[in-house]
Amino acid sequence: MKKTWLLLNIFILQSICTSAQDTFSIVAVDSITGEVGSAGASCVDLFNWPGYSNDFLGELFPGVGAINTQAYYNETNQANARNRMNMGETPSEIITWLIENDVNSQPQLRQYGIVALVNGSPESAAHTGTQTDDYKNHLLGPNYSMQGNILLGQIVLDSMESRFINAEGNLACKLMAALQGAKMIGADSRCADNGTSSLFAFVKVAQPSDEFGSPSFLLSVRTHDNAGIEPIDSLQILFDEEVDCSDPATSIITNIEDNIRIYPNPCTHFIKINIQNNDFDLRNVVIRNMFGQIIFECTYTDGLLIDMRSYMPGMYLVSIQGIEKNINKRILKLSN
Repeated sequence: MKKTWLLLNIFILQSICTSAQDTFSIVAVDSITGEVGSAGASCVDLFNWPGYSNDFLGELFPGVGAINTQAYYNETNQANARNRMNMGETPSEIITWLIENDVNSQPQLRQYGIVALVNGSPESAAHTGTQTDDYKNHLLGPNYSMQGNILLGQIVLDSMESRFINAEGNLACKLMAALQGAKMIGADSRCADNGTSSLFAFVKVAQPSDEFGSPSFLLSVRTHDNAGIEPIDSLQILFDEEVDCSDPATSIITNIEDNIRIYPNPCTHFIKINIQNNDFDLRNVVIRNMFGQIIFECTYTDGLLIDMRSYMPGMYLVSIQGIEKNINKRILKLSN
């Protein structure tokens, strides 16, 4: 019985390694907030693969970076990438190591996208193996990596990039917009007969204070093959219930509540924080600059007044940290 179960597990692992390809995906970081995120979709019917979550190909390292491992997916390669990130290597260093140390010596079959905050600045790197299924490619920006294989064509990645760059709102909004850019029949060419872009889709974002494996924001959808249901549309419905992308200050953890005020915004000299909320029995106030660096931190006291005069004009993130949840708000600092 044990032997039969072992053989079954080996068969499942080998099958998903040759079938599961997170066909179009993105990893990105927000250097202002320190958020890291991942999103993707594929024409794989995950109902046939029990034990695999809809977002298993993307890993978030809170406050550090994100990695998407795809194309002939292999769990050992993913674990190796995770270990290199935890060792503090840069995205390009991780890519080089993965190519030189592929578990099956087949880096030509793999595809990776990696981003990280390195000394407070975003860096990105990617790898698309020469024998990854066509159409294949990747696009890099300062704070993002987009990659895909078995694609309809370059139009999928170009559309994702355009939507991501031009989207309003926080990192989650931009990632969701990138997926919308790929919402075209046969974006994953295997799904052309299904009349959809893919069969499953996900988007997730981790705050700097999150624990590895438990991102504050995670939404996903999986559909059956031949159901003709567009997963990106289904994901968008769930997303719109959680996030208001028309307000760039909206937190993906919780909305700014009526009894918590951070004002004036924009500011020139001082900001004042007033909180009347019993949920925050223990709380700190942290302000980060556009590079994700902490420039101010203190324990909250009623009517806290913070002097902003010594800080450069620009966008800052104010985080009010409680036991059970955080409240985040972007503020704009103007010239004195």
